[in-house]
Amino acid sequence: MTILVAGKTGLVGSAILRGLNKAGRAAVGINSKDVNLLDRKKTFEYIQDLKPTLIIDAAARVGGIGANSNFPVDFLSENLQIQCNLMDAAHVAKVEKFVFLGSSCIYPKFATQPLSEGSLLTGVLEESNSAYAIAKIAGIELIKSYRKQFGHNWISLMPTNLYGPYDNFDLENSHVLPALIRKFIDAKNANSDFVTLWGSGTPLRDFMHVDDLSEAVIFCSEKFNENEHINIGSGQEISINNLAVLISKIVGFTGRIEWDKSRLDGTPRKVLDVSKLESYGWTPKISLENGIRDTVKWYQSKGVAIK
Repeated sequence: MTILVAGKTGLVGSAILRGLNKAGRAAVGINSKDVNLLDRKKTFEYIQDLKPTLIIDAAARVGGIGANSNFPVDFLSENLQIQCNLMDAAHVAKVEKFVFLGSSCIYPKFATQPLSEGSLLTGVLEESNSAYAIAKIAGIELIKSYRKQFGHNWISLMPTNLYGPYDNFDLENSHVLPALIRKFIDAKNANSDFVTLWGSGTPLRDFMHVDDLSEAVIFCSEKFNENEHINIGSGQEISINNLAVLISKIVGFTGRIEWDKSRLDGTPRKVLDVSKLESYGWTPKISLENGIRDTVKWYQSKGVAIK
């Protein structure tokens, strides 16, 4: 059995490869340097030559609220191309199983919480990342269409907000949790009296360590085979303010936290209903505090020491 993981150097892809290795399952990983998935011809040629049995699609153009808001064309166009090229190539190569990874941002901004799989397409999206969300919704629909038209055993998984080793800590385009880690470490090292954070701190979010996601992806690739997508999350929520306090405590920053309310907050509340996943017998293992400690330790190992 040949397993292909697209997006091998990203947060998610690298974790899935670690998880597969831990489970004793050999896999091939690719990134844009190996195969440019925006190039349809090269994508088809690569998949046809490899002929994998399972493809896990963790390749995507991703970024935080600022990047999503400023570059909607890139997030919509590139993600549509990547997933369509990969799925179409998989169909031609007769790939038995395809796992498409989406995002919790597919759900309407004001949908009933926690967000169940049935909330999809029931309301307007959060404007700041609607382009990315629409690309991921299109990916779900393409998986369903391949199942309907060709009988493929392909599935869609919708992860919550993720964090962990190999995350993006660039303050211009990272997601909230790694950005907070970076800001508090920088402030501590600079002996700053305060840290200024985006928004009001009131939004509620569900976070999962990427190693838990990796285990869930492997589990679902073996146990899940439904037409509809399935949520992957912790089912727990925390406010951005409380998250900031927790991270500052772990890092050891003792200054004050200030909020720049002129910055976007995004969706007011976003926590996934994971009852379907739990019914299959899977739950996450890594607590938020332990996961953040692990991530801070990894970040330090890359040469960013906390003084």
